[in-house]
Amino acid sequence: MRMVNDYVKGIIPKILNNMKPFRVAIEGNVGSGKSTLIKYFKNFKDVEANLEPIEMWRDVRGHNLLELTYSEPHRWNFAFQHNLQLSRLKLQSKKTEKKVQIFERSLQNNRFCFVEMAHDSGILSTPEYNVMCDWYEYIENTVDIGLDLIVYLRSLPDTVFKRMQRRNRPEERSVKKSYLEKLHVYYEKWLMKDNLCNFPYSLLVIDVNKDLSDENLIKIYKNYEDQILGKTPILS
Repeated sequence: MRMVNDYVKGIIPKILNNMKPFRVAIEGNVGSGKSTLIKYFKNFKDVEANLEPIEMWRDVRGHNLLELTYSEPHRWNFAFQHNLQLSRLKLQSKKTEKKVQIFERSLQNNRFCFVEMAHDSGILSTPEYNVMCDWYEYIENTVDIGLDLIVYLRSLPDTVFKRMQRRNRPEERSVKKSYLEKLHVYYEKWLMKDNLCNFPYSLLVIDVNKDLSDENLIKIYKNYEDQILGKTPILS
């Protein structure tokens, strides 16, 4: 695998205006530091920060769909994908008076990373996969879910697996390193392909593989404040 230090790719992001917020999706493997970044930028007055709606997945009318999906993926993944897509749609389409909206993962990520991985793994059948693709295409064509910037927190599966074990979330205890390795492959396929000429979003790639302590992550994020807030263009 081609290894890199901190670097950026993409096109010049749109200029902020009062009509539409600058929309940023924070992407990365489980344990890559997404929520730490979101919490850091939550303190900025012009930023609306949206963590993943985990509580919505944990309580679907009394059912912990997140836990069910981790424990029996073939049985529950299709239902979980529906619930996940709905919850992200609610966040990504809502109005705001803030100049910047930041999301922990995105609808685009779900479609081109998780849905693809589930189908290729046999967890989603082809009819189920087609339903998810058709639903996403309908949403994309009828609702403004566009992004101005994707921030990819790039790290190796070994690193994020250790971090996941340290934080010890109940639903993640059954997650194996092989799952993180597979997810890493799909993130790389989606965001790190050789030809990004037709990629519709600006892309900022941050190497967070060396030290994932929250303190060190915040130091890294400070270096990219202006790019993430849309104040500085992302250069090719």
